[in-house]
Formats: sequence, C-alpha cells, structure tokens
Amino acid sequence: MVVVANRLPVDRTVGRDGSTSWTTSPGGLVTALRPVLEASHGSWVGWPGTTADSPDEEVAVADMPEMEGGVTLVPVNLSTDEFRTYYEGFSNDTLWPLYHDVIVHPEFHRSWWRAYRAVNRRFALAAAEAAAPGATVWVQDYQLHLVPGILRELRPDLKIGFFLHIPFPAPELFRQLPWRWEVLQGTLGADLIGLHTPDSAWNFLYTLRALGADVTFSKVGAGDACGTDGTADGAEGTDEEGVAYIRGARLPRRDAVAGTVRAEDADGRIREVKVGVFPISIDSAGVKATADRPETIAAATALRRRVGSPGILLAGVDRLDYTKGILQRLRALEQLLDRGQLDPDDVCLVQVATPSRERLESYQKTRNDVELAVSRINGRHGSLGHTVVHYTHAGLPFNEVVSLYSAADVMLVTALKDGMNLVAKEYVASHSDGSGALVLSEFTGAATQLPEAYLCNPYDVESTAAAIMQAIESPESDRRRRMVSMWDEVRTHDVHGWAHRFLDVLGQA
Repeated sequence: MVVVANRLPVDRTVGRDGSTSWTTSPGGLVTALRPVLEASHGSWVGWPGTTADSPDEEVAVADMPEMEGGVTLVPVNLSTDEFRTYYEGFSNDTLWPLYHDVIVHPEFHRSWWRAYRAVNRRFALAAAEAAAPGATVWVQDYQLHLVPGILRELRPDLKIGFFLHIPFPAPELFRQLPWRWEVLQGTLGADLIGLHTPDSAWNFLYTLRALGADVTFSKVGAGDACGTDGTADGAEGTDEEGVAYIRGARLPRRDAVAGTVRAEDADGRIREVKVGVFPISIDSAGVKATADRPETIAAATALRRRVGSPGILLAGVDRLDYTKGILQRLRALEQLLDRGQLDPDDVCLVQVATPSRERLESYQKTRNDVELAVSRINGRHGSLGHTVVHYTHAGLPFNEVVSLYSAADVMLVTALKDGMNLVAKEYVASHSDGSGALVLSEFTGAATQLPEAYLCNPYDVESTAAAIMQAIESPESDRRRRMVSMWDEVRTHDVHGWAHRFLDVLGQA
C-alpha cells in the first residue's frame, strides 16, 4: 500500500551543529495508517517540510529515517516558489476559502494553477514508482486533487482511493473555480472518493451532475450513507425523503456509498467511481490513556491553579484560522461579561491559537482581530491578579493539550465551517468519566456525530452565548448524560475503524 499526502509523517529538525534529526508527527492520520502500511511494508509519499532550490538542498529517500515495520518514506521536494504558488497559493488561498463557504474570498491566479498541476504530477510520479503491481494507493486531501487522475494514466493496474478531509462546497460555490472540471476529473481517477459528511458527499455529486456527469444517487433508506433507520425509503436518485437532519445538516446512519459516477479513462474505458461517507475520528483509546495518566491529572490541577482556580474554566484549542470561529467565541464571552451573566472574577478562558499560514494576509488579519478582542476583554473585565482570557499564540505538545482538555469545564468549538473537527472528539475522550461539557458549532462535521453537544450557530452571538450558558448552568445529570453518550460514539467509532472501513469499501470497488 502507498499513502500519498501533502506532508510526510515526520518533522525535520536541524541542530546548531548542522546535524539533522527526524521525529514522528503527532496526529490521527499517522496513527490510523501506520499499522496498515507496516502490514504491507508500504510507502508514504509526501513533502518533507523544507524547500529545496538546488539539487544539493533536495531530500532523498536515503536521507529519510527508518520507520518501524519497514515503511518507506518517499520525499517530494518543493522549491520556495512552488511552496508559495502551489501550497500557500492555490491550495490555501484558492481551494481552502472556496471549500469553506467563501468566508474569505478565494484568489484565482493561473500561475498558481500551473504550479498546482506541476506539483500534483510530481507526487503522482513518485507514487507510481513506489507502488507495487496491483497495489492500493490512498491519496489524501485537497492539495492533491489531480493525483488520482494522473496516477490512473500512469498505472491503470492500481486500486486508487481519495479522501477529502475538508468540506466540499455547494455547487454554486464550487463553480466559481475556473478549473472546476479539471479538478473534478482528476479526483475521478480514484475508484473510491471519501468525504466526512452526507452534505459534502451530496454537494460533490450534485456538482458533478450539474456539470454534465453521469451520476447515480444511492436509494435513501436502503443502508446508504444518507439514510436514517430504514423506516422511510426515498425514491432512488433523490434525497428528498427518508433523511434525518440536525439543524439543517444531514445525519449519516452508517459509512456507505452515497452515489456513483461514470468516468471515462484516457484509454476509453468506462469505470464506476464510488462516492462515500466516512467520518474520520481519533485514537480514542490513546487519548483516554493520556488523560488518565497521573501526570496528566496533576498537570490539569496545576493548570487550574496557575490561571487563578476559577469556578468555571473555558477552553479553546485551534489553529489560528479564520474558519475556526475564535473571534466569534470571544465576542460571545464578551457579551456574557458585559451583561453580567458571567462574573469575570469567577470565569477564565484559556485559548490556544496555533500559528498557521502566517504569510497569508487573511491569516494576519485574523490574528490581529483575535488579539484585539483578547486585549479588549482583559482591559474591560480583568483585574489586578486575574486575567479573564489567557491567550497563547503557540503550539503545545499533545500531552499539554490533553491536560488542558482535562482541566476545562467547558470546551468551545465554534468553527464557522469545518470538515469534522477532531478537537471536539479529543475533548470527549479526555472526559470518559462523563465530566465536562462541549459547546459545538452546528457547521462542523462533528455535530452530525455528536448531536448531544450544546450546539450553536457561531454566526449568531446570541446563539453562541446561550449555548455557553446552557453548558454552564444545565444540571450535572444532563451534562453527564450528554458526555457519556458522546464518549460511547467516539469510543466505538475510532480512527482505526475509519481507515479499515474506507479500505474495505475500496477493496470492493
């Protein structure tokens, strides 16, 4: 098996003496796919994380560390200009805002598109060389939409899967993209295309249908990804009946195929491409084990003392991204303080904002807006010896993040749009005893998995403020019932199951 992702699962560090060391990256994707790769002595193709503007600077396979289980790391090098145009440009200033409901307007530049095509071809060539005859290749995410199509032309013997880890937008938004059909055609090189939610799957299928593709929708209520409990069957080819919703979002019943698309290969062969719903999850047992360690419990207790032992500890853990709704939660907190619904001497918010894409103007503006709001809240409601919002613009080691999860009475996940949001699931796994409370945006994929959370509309400050107060003031029995139910969901549907379900369906494609 070969995994193709934008990044390799290792981070490179260069010491003062010029020596190079590599450490395994944290994250659910690495946790889920490593056992599968080890079992097949497979390969992981990705960018090593540093730019190379000359052959001397390029990272070779021989430079990569040895991985357990005989997994081979295959680096794909990028120049500084390619990092700017392919990654910062087309991937994160074109596709990212387009796929996140145009919260920030996407930029469309042909030079970025040319770089995206060139880099995707380089990834595909590396995967084609690494793959054994008849191997399975699993391509990950929006940076590599074109890889399945190129790989199909290079190696028609391969079984190819593609998974989109971010939302797929409504057809009328996606059609803004000047290269919309090329992106779709590239993705249709896969045998199976996976998305997190029924809404994203239907958006993808409806977009293809609107642009003239031959699309067949699965019959609702017949065990497909968009059905409910089988008591109401909708007509084949529609999703108008037999679908359960939560706050306007389709609820999945189980992982399955939402529809199929007839695709024609370069040699004229016709294939049926499956489009399915596979909600990603976390290493729930691993997170729980970390939360249950004595040192984590001690660190959580110490953290509460360091921030003044508040009666109510709120927390937020996010990349500093305009999609995450950090400013929106700060405005809701500010309103509750202004109205006297929360006592500033008894409440504290710890907000971790991990730096992200700092050279992009939209991210610089987001940071400025967030930090102005933090300063304003602390200036108006803080006092000598007590800070209301403890804000850090830095990443934390995962064990420290879990300590914060464990310490927090209420977790705030207020994303304006998110494919899934694993912070919500990690928080639940850190409170397997039923303690805590989760405020969750209805615009996250996690809301369709964790409907027992205190859901909010982050675009509405009243809704967000009300959800925070409900999480604080609800009877302990209600909070515990919700958390226990969510832990059962996270425990039984972990990241290992996600990977196995996707690969099982791919194997049948």
